[in-house]
Amino acid sequence: MNLHEYQGKELLKSYGVKIQEGIVAYSAAEAVEAAKKMKELYNSGWCVVKAQVHAGGRGKGGGVKLAKSPEQAGEIADAMIGMHLITPQTSAEGKLVRKVLVAQDVFYPGAAEPKEFYISILTDRGRGCNVIMYSPDGGMDIEKVAHETPDRVYFEFIDPMLGLRPFQAQKVAFNLGLSGQAFKEMVDFVLKLYAAFLGSDASMFEINPCLKTSDDRIIAVDSKVTLDDNALYRHKDLELLRDKDEEDPADVEAQELDLNYVKLDGNVGCMVNGAGLAMATMDLIQLSGGSPANFLDVGGTADAQRVENAMRFILKDSNVKAILINIFGGIVRCDRVAQGVVDAYKAIGKIPVPVIVRLQGTNADIAKKIIDESGLEVMGATEFQEAADLVAKVLAK
Repeated sequence: MNLHEYQGKELLKSYGVKIQEGIVAYSAAEAVEAAKKMKELYNSGWCVVKAQVHAGGRGKGGGVKLAKSPEQAGEIADAMIGMHLITPQTSAEGKLVRKVLVAQDVFYPGAAEPKEFYISILTDRGRGCNVIMYSPDGGMDIEKVAHETPDRVYFEFIDPMLGLRPFQAQKVAFNLGLSGQAFKEMVDFVLKLYAAFLGSDASMFEINPCLKTSDDRIIAVDSKVTLDDNALYRHKDLELLRDKDEEDPADVEAQELDLNYVKLDGNVGCMVNGAGLAMATMDLIQLSGGSPANFLDVGGTADAQRVENAMRFILKDSNVKAILINIFGGIVRCDRVAQGVVDAYKAIGKIPVPVIVRLQGTNADIAKKIIDESGLEVMGATEFQEAADLVAKVLAK
């Protein structure tokens, strides 16, 4: 689950991480009031207006702008809210901006020049540990830095048994070229950032830029936070931060129906029980000359209602030219799935695409009888290759 910048910053702040403060605004008028409040708090008439969408690269797309007065903040917010922000990380249609963050100006005059760094924490599955990835060249061109000067990107791998050790945080500060107060601040920043990563069961933190201010403070000017969906049951407060408007409507509906679903670009809808069988079924479709339109795992406890819901869901994709239902009845009973197919036909009416059903395992013989006696236009198969041949046949028509 992704968080907005302002939500991620509040999460970091709760762990003691220093952040660029800000106030969320849903209209131009609210942005003006937020800018006035920021001026009172930080004694600066300047502020930064940031579009709040689940996408990186907002600055390059015009989603981050400096305002030199509260009135200008309102004008910028008025132009941003309602626009479709297009960045290198969005589709061609962009993301609809529904709110902005009016943030404090942190690039103020001082004894030294401010400096932008890049810091992220994520899981290295190959090594079986978390890793801090960081660079002294933070900012909007970090992708260019990683591509053209990979030696400027550093990695600190963290032993899961020992956790992040203080000397590792010191190494990060050293490699970023810091000294004095800024060095101490960065060590503290990294330790608290990692504590927030573990404490929230996150799968990724990205702070870009992480800023050394002109008075040697280290603060998070941006935050990109992704939480592990599988751990949200332990964080009901964080689960409430989910913004469904930022997600694909199909993904939202699939979650509400308790379906494990991933949309693809193909023409054959899949309904399978078990992730392994689902992957094999997608390979089968590809080898048969088709292309899978989705990954859909109905789970090991699929009943008639669940199968009907899955059928309706697949049919919402206009690209689907055929549906392959491939069920191995280990935990789930094949007769329940068969009854679900029959119920779906009765509830939905005429299904406009061919349906191929392969049921093997517990009560497969009863399931076959249910399908055969239903009078439905369903093609049955018992072997994998037989199902593949039927997929090729219907797509060739």
